[in-house]
Amino acid sequence: MSPSERSTQAPLTLGQAVLAARPARVLLAEDDTELRTLLATCLRQDGYCVVEAKDGDELLQEIGDGLLAAYSVRPDLIVSDIRMPGRSGIDVLAGLRDAAWETPVVLVTAFGDEETHARAKALGATAILDKPFDVDDLRTVVLLHLSRSWRRYGPESAR
Repeated sequence: MSPSERSTQAPLTLGQAVLAARPARVLLAEDDTELRTLLATCLRQDGYCVVEAKDGDELLQEIGDGLLAAYSVRPDLIVSDIRMPGRSGIDVLAGLRDAAWETPVVLVTAFGDEETHARAKALGATAILDKPFDVDDLRTVVLLHLSRSWRRYGPESAR
């Protein structure tokens, strides 16, 4: 960016500067404890702030807690298993889209039949990974969709 381009951009507000400086917030819902721990560890190594949930109900609780916190913060990206106790990843995705949330949602499943993929895509899933998957594939998907979101909406995207 040239100096003249920098001078024509509006300065960031304090809130925008704080949000731009913090690591991306990823909500991770997976009922398999070992897999959840592995995925969370890998995403944290990549510099993300990872909030873990053991099922869809806990995922919704984490979303609600984030919105009710002193500084309301939406997740930048959600990674969720599809089949979990309580609400499924598909249920959570449907609810988010009904509420007009554009937060990227990556779904993972051991039951990746065509019908499940079609329903997830129709609801606006950002990506669907079939288990078993390579953790590096998830890392790539997360990075790709967070960078797209930032390019599209700026540093306060999906927050």
